[in-house]
Amino acid sequence: MLAALCSGCAALRPGGDDEAKAAAAPAEVLRLEVVAPSPLDDLLRQHLDLARVNRLAAGRPVGAQEVQRLVDAAPQQAKALLDTEGHYNAQVRAESLGGDPPRVRVTVTPGPRTVVGSVDLSVTGALAADAAAGQPHARRSRQAFLDAWTLAPGDPFRDADWGRAKDQSMARLRAQGYVAADWRSTRAAVDAATQRAALQAEADSGPLHRTGPLRIVGLNHHDERTVQNIADFPPGTPATETLLLDYQERLQRSGLFDRATVTLATEGADPAAVPVEVRLAERRLQEATFGAGYSANIGPRVSVDYIHRRPFGQAWLARSRVELAQREQGWTGELSTHTLPGLWRNLVSGNVLRQRSDDDRVDSARLRAGRAQETRRISRLVFVETERSLTTNRLGEQRSDALSAHYHVIFRDLDDLLLPTRGQVLSLQGGGGQARSQPGGSGPFARAYARWTGYRPLGSWYGQARVEAGQIFSADDVVPPESMRWRAGGDDSVRGYGYRELAPVVNGSLTSGKVIVTASAEIARPLLARLPDLWWAAFVDAGRAAQRWGDLKPAVGAGVGLRYRSPIGPAKLDIAYGEEDQRFRLHLTVGVTF
Repeated sequence: MLAALCSGCAALRPGGDDEAKAAAAPAEVLRLEVVAPSPLDDLLRQHLDLARVNRLAAGRPVGAQEVQRLVDAAPQQAKALLDTEGHYNAQVRAESLGGDPPRVRVTVTPGPRTVVGSVDLSVTGALAADAAAGQPHARRSRQAFLDAWTLAPGDPFRDADWGRAKDQSMARLRAQGYVAADWRSTRAAVDAATQRAALQAEADSGPLHRTGPLRIVGLNHHDERTVQNIADFPPGTPATETLLLDYQERLQRSGLFDRATVTLATEGADPAAVPVEVRLAERRLQEATFGAGYSANIGPRVSVDYIHRRPFGQAWLARSRVELAQREQGWTGELSTHTLPGLWRNLVSGNVLRQRSDDDRVDSARLRAGRAQETRRISRLVFVETERSLTTNRLGEQRSDALSAHYHVIFRDLDDLLLPTRGQVLSLQGGGGQARSQPGGSGPFARAYARWTGYRPLGSWYGQARVEAGQIFSADDVVPPESMRWRAGGDDSVRGYGYRELAPVVNGSLTSGKVIVTASAEIARPLLARLPDLWWAAFVDAGRAAQRWGDLKPAVGAGVGLRYRSPIGPAKLDIAYGEEDQRFRLHLTVGVTF
């Protein structure tokens, strides 16, 4: 009667679907009470036969004899369930309390939990023999197998953890190229008197699988040679999971394919030369992409990107981009080869750009030729270029020309290339050549630049730090083109100040500097638990560009902001206070491609 009245009261309250589901649920025919520490109580409520009676009975009353049978079976069932959690000496009592519907209480005294006493983990087969012979890959594979084991002496012993430890170590062993590896024997000997478990597991590695020929499927327009170059490993290489996944990622990043999968065709294959199956779906030969966005640096912007993946029927890649913004307008084009041996590409590129600030306008053009190499962790660019810039301000015009050679390299160690939370990026640039400026003089120059960005979780927070520094080495009257010099300030530099406004002032006009230093520190965390991709942040930035180190007096800005970590990259909204200007400035960066 009480249950019926409660159901009636619930029906009078608003709630829609929840109340309808409750009304449709079968009537309660048995009430189970579990008296046990959490989370053991939930385990028993889910898996005891007594816990399933209401669902299985479908509202039909359960007889007294059936209730008693379930009560008699409950202690043994409960002990079997508690064994899986390491409670081998648990005391369980089940009793019928009568009533309508009948009530049953299960009381548990779990006793001490069994812990891992010892672990004997070993591997036999080809890996053991090769490791004993000193082969580096075998030694690394054996260590990876051991490191993947997650149950150490002193850890609580649970069936789920025991199974997880075996699965993880075996998965790591197979990922090293021992594809046929399996457990030869596993044993967990539990001493209930001492509450200790002695674990023994011996794996048989089987043979090391090595890469054989590539079987390429899905090519219509592009050359097999390109796909082979992207592989970048010779036949006979250990077929590790990392090797295959890196190859697959390089294919997807090449810009030639919509989909790429790389697998081993192990069935019936010689382990010494297993065919590597590469299945590809090519992208359209030509594509145009339109974008729109806003940045506090350059204002609203629109862009058009065009790409041809095989111009003139050759294994080349042609890219062109036009961007129109309030403060910047420009065109960039590049013609590069498809991937060559060693993951290099040959390229030629050009750029025409106009930049406006509150004090000046810079028109520049450059042409470069060189080689680029892109791997997961390292990007390299080697090139020669000729460049010309024209700066117009209240002082008049300054022209700069240069012919130079450069080497750029970027080192990446990140958990996610698009939305990193752990790791670091180091960018280094070096170069030099001959410059001529008017007004000014002509002569040699050298350029050096470094930028480091680090990411690290800090408990429930996430930290980010950045430091950059650069210098032009030249005579005072030699002024390289604008793009080789620096200005600070703005969204990705020193927030709280205008775009490129932290720079040397000559006779009341801003000019680009020959030295720069900026630094930034930021902490962030999700704003709400139910919105994990929306973060708030606090930060402090400092820096400036100058003509020489003695003139450099860093400006400081600090503030707070919001971050939206979208699948296509972060959108940022910051409000920062510039200490020198003594004012707040809004910084917004958001964009969309369609």
